[in-house]
Amino acid sequence: MAREYPLERYRNIGIIAHIDAGKTTTTERVLFYTGRTHRLGSVDDGTTVTDWMEQERERGITIVSAAVTAHWRDYVINLIDTPGHIDFTAEVQRSLRVLDGGVVVFDAVQGVEPQSETVWRQADLYRVPRICFVNKMDRVGASFERTIEMIRERLAANPIAVQMPVGEEAKFKGVVDLIEESLILWTDELGASRDVSDVPDELKQEVATRRQAMIEKIAETNESLTDKFIEGKEISPDELKTALRQAVLESKATPVFCGSALKNKGIQPLLDAIVEYLPSPVEIPDVVGVKPGTEEEISRPPDDEEPLSALVFKIVTDPYVGRLAYFRVYSGKIKKGSTVYNSSAGKKERVGRLLRMYADRREDIEEVSAGDIGAVLGMKNTFTGDTLCDAANQILLETITFPDPVIFVAIEPKTLADQDRLSEALHKLSEEDPTFRVGADENTGQTLIWGMGELHLEVLVDRMKREFKVQAKIGRPRVAYRESIRREVPEVEYRYVKQTGGRGQFGHVVLALEPADPGSDIIFENKTTGGVIPREYIPAVEKGVREAAEGGVLAGYPLIDVKVTLLDGSFHEVDSSDMAFKMAGSMAFKEGVQRADPVLLEPVMLSEVVVPEAHVGDITGDLSSRRAEIEGIELRPGGVQAITAMVPLGEMFGYATILRSLTQGRGVFTMEFDHYARVAAEVTDRLLVGVR
Repeated sequence: MAREYPLERYRNIGIIAHIDAGKTTTTERVLFYTGRTHRLGSVDDGTTVTDWMEQERERGITIVSAAVTAHWRDYVINLIDTPGHIDFTAEVQRSLRVLDGGVVVFDAVQGVEPQSETVWRQADLYRVPRICFVNKMDRVGASFERTIEMIRERLAANPIAVQMPVGEEAKFKGVVDLIEESLILWTDELGASRDVSDVPDELKQEVATRRQAMIEKIAETNESLTDKFIEGKEISPDELKTALRQAVLESKATPVFCGSALKNKGIQPLLDAIVEYLPSPVEIPDVVGVKPGTEEEISRPPDDEEPLSALVFKIVTDPYVGRLAYFRVYSGKIKKGSTVYNSSAGKKERVGRLLRMYADRREDIEEVSAGDIGAVLGMKNTFTGDTLCDAANQILLETITFPDPVIFVAIEPKTLADQDRLSEALHKLSEEDPTFRVGADENTGQTLIWGMGELHLEVLVDRMKREFKVQAKIGRPRVAYRESIRREVPEVEYRYVKQTGGRGQFGHVVLALEPADPGSDIIFENKTTGGVIPREYIPAVEKGVREAAEGGVLAGYPLIDVKVTLLDGSFHEVDSSDMAFKMAGSMAFKEGVQRADPVLLEPVMLSEVVVPEAHVGDITGDLSSRRAEIEGIELRPGGVQAITAMVPLGEMFGYATILRSLTQGRGVFTMEFDHYARVAAEVTDRLLVGVR
């Protein structure tokens, strides 16, 4: 099949932002103006296309990233609307991994908010070029200039304003395009048509000043334009656009646009910017992977004739059609009815129906080519982060890593009939969401579910009840603590000897333990010499250590940030085995941890609480009583103050309700995991009493 559109005309982009900045509303307007919908969806009315889950429509937030394909000016735009809430950060992360460009939406009143910083850092990590859209320009307290200043200061970016807003707050009516020097106004209610005219005389002076500043910033990114600018020569709009595009692709600059998605202003110029400044699959570096089983690197250019390489970035259980796998094709093609090889699982998979997704609606297609995003039905053994390729030309792409969950609850089915439905629901939900884990409490036998926050678990439990018809009793949320050590243990020796009739068991190890850097998990190093322990038994010792670390010594929480060194040991010609050395490693490690002054660690959250000035004293007092460290208080427009603090997660359960009552419903807060920190002695005693 010949391509309908050349690869240069594809744009794979994501809309990313802080919660409530207006991502979903912006996406709805994009769909309307590209002709994909014939009425404007509203988040408040629950009629949006990309927020299609019942939970999303009820709460007015995005929970799962939705993929939509639209067309604009003979370009294909694969658009992913991502969640803004930190509990669903995995959705943002997996989307950024497969996107070529991003549109970062900011609230013109709030400017750069904590979650904006998080998604910006994630986009930096994946080197995703982006453009900015300052939304909500019609609201009281909106400021285009202040938002740009915050982007420069907080995100260490190089924002370039390529538009100038016309009118402020409620009087906002349009923008001036500084590159083309034209005035764009939206006069009709739906904003479907834009009136483009010359800049009126009363704005000419301000436009000239701003345009000069913009030209200078663009020229700084391009040597030939710098020379022209210094010499005072005229720089044409086309030269400016070409230089700006190059600067965006190299992440040297970020053009900033503005508008009001809710009032239908500013979306068409944003669509123009997506096709003019963001990269096509051809303009990003070739995807690099390794040959399975080796360290040999292979790169694949985005070409239909190359061998297939595709990455699965999302699994969805669709109530109507079954298990859907979303994937991005980097090279080659995936055809309906063909067989592909999953190099992550080492299994062949048959391609059932291929779908072009349109949020929760879908169109059947015959093939998905290089540079495109699609979904496939019927793959049983394929999970998030897996690579699909040709069996004859195998490649393994870098998988997607996700943060560890920080909170868990116990869950019990109400009846025997619910038992089977519960295990099916947990299995399907954990396939969909890599930050959702399922386990069992060794002491009580209860099923435990782990997630990124209260809202995350709330939504998952709600989905179990609605989608899988599971009636279950849910325990109180509990914190996912960790354990570590404070002291070095230079030597701990353990002999595992069992003598029974026939062959015995013998394993002897000498370990050293020391605290490792924060965030380093368990580090195992072998320093034995002279074959005192045969090489084939070393992995068994490491396995024993890692398994013992899973269960801790204080309260059964996993141990982290410990360096274990295997110093010495001995073996028996007949009686030694993997099992014996695994047991020896495990016992020696546990004994060493007991002597290394074990300590409990708790997740500490970076929180931002935005409240009216009158309530600042009450809120800071309340936070201090929750063992919070206040890091700063910043004045925000509209008479509100933003309090930034580091707070232990265990102190923040149910905080949303308390905040509402302390501020008469006017306070809002966000929090995200920052680091693990040592728990104070008196708190440790209280926690351990509950465990023992």
